[in-house]
Amino acid sequence: MSMLDDFMVRAVLAGIGVVVAAAPLGCFVVWRRMAYFGDATAHAAILGVALALTFNVSVLGGVMAVALIMALTVSTLNGRGVAMDTMLGVMAHASLAFGLVAVSFVDGVRVDLMSYLFGDILAVDRMDILGIWLGAALVISLLVWRWQGLLTSTLNPDLATSAGLSPRREQLILSVALAMVVAVAIKVVGALLIAAILLIPAAAARPFAQSPERMAVIAVAIGVLSVIAGIEAAFIFDTPTGPTIVCAAAVVFALGQITRVIRAT
Repeated sequence: MSMLDDFMVRAVLAGIGVVVAAAPLGCFVVWRRMAYFGDATAHAAILGVALALTFNVSVLGGVMAVALIMALTVSTLNGRGVAMDTMLGVMAHASLAFGLVAVSFVDGVRVDLMSYLFGDILAVDRMDILGIWLGAALVISLLVWRWQGLLTSTLNPDLATSAGLSPRREQLILSVALAMVVAVAIKVVGALLIAAILLIPAAAARPFAQSPERMAVIAVAIGVLSVIAGIEAAFIFDTPTGPTIVCAAAVVFALGQITRVIRAT
């Protein structure tokens, strides 16, 4: 019997594929204080699901398209005199609400909204895993290729400009990577928890990292640990798997903060 015939193995592979891409990207979300940006893009995914079902196209493609449009819209509005926290809050909740309403109009298709809102990692098949790992490979390749430019424009936009880099272009590259992560993660943790899987491992890694690169690596390790522990705990306690993975990451974050406080005293 193939190892991939075991649903638990498929779930672990899918979860690791998501966090390998989400954790390094999450570091930029933390450094740039883009938490609401991740929320807005993730919530738009439900609208992507509704449109994909309406026009009978790939859900992955629909989610990717709408997440990308949302990310590009936010990037375009950024720095143009718009109060970004307010704008992002409105866009995040409005897109989720429009998506939920749009799903109710889809005829002839019974949509399990819970699986899109909170994920259904135990139901992933081989093609899902392939899609997740291809998406993760694209995101990692993009981040490795543009790492120095992204880092410079994040930490010091003026220095980036004087070095011939365009901070706005780097922001667009991050937006594209974020849309990819949302598209591959919706099956695993769902639209409501994608922002959590982006933010929490990166935030948990921060107290233990002496460099940006080390923070990204530690964030991936924390993400992988959270996936394995979360799936195991969900199996033992019969709890929803996506939220349990996020809970595991939150526990690691809390332990990290306690360690930091103890060290400081």
